[in-house]
Amino acid sequence: MVTAGDFRKGLTVEWENGVWVIVDFQHVKPGKGAAFVRTKIKNIMTGAVVERTFNPTDKMPRAIIETKEMNYLYKDGDLYYFMDTETYEQLPLNHDQVEDAIPYVKENTTVQVRFFKGSAFSVEAPNFVTLEVTNTEPGFKGDTTSNTYKPATLETGLEVSVPLFINIGELIRVDTRSGEYMERA
Repeated sequence: MVTAGDFRKGLTVEWENGVWVIVDFQHVKPGKGAAFVRTKIKNIMTGAVVERTFNPTDKMPRAIIETKEMNYLYKDGDLYYFMDTETYEQLPLNHDQVEDAIPYVKENTTVQVRFFKGSAFSVEAPNFVTLEVTNTEPGFKGDTTSNTYKPATLETGLEVSVPLFINIGELIRVDTRSGEYMERA
């Protein structure tokens, strides 16, 4: 059990029939009245973010989140298949569980799959991925100094803004946390 007075960023707890992660917290000790903990918490299953205040002595169970390294295999209809790298078992996940990571992931990419009580709820792509540009306007020599960008479609279907000198067929690195072009690969 965790008390609200022990909250830290990134801590996961079970509360109101859900699993929540502490996004931000602040211990408040007003001049009058009792102290309290003002928090911003995010439901890791639905993505909903709420702000709540707790009494520092409120207790709730700590949620244990497991993370497994898995390989993305393929998409079949509405399901995305992942393989456990240790046991070689395949795990089908629906679009809601993979929607944040799938634009950055191509087949045979290693990802982190997060589990709560044995059931998968989300997929995390690596922080940086290398993808091929499949469609963009042609670049011109001498466009390396300007700080202007053009849209480009990558092999996974993701659209990013790239500098003018990037051409079709080039490999680029993309930051999956922000969705931005980083550099040529």
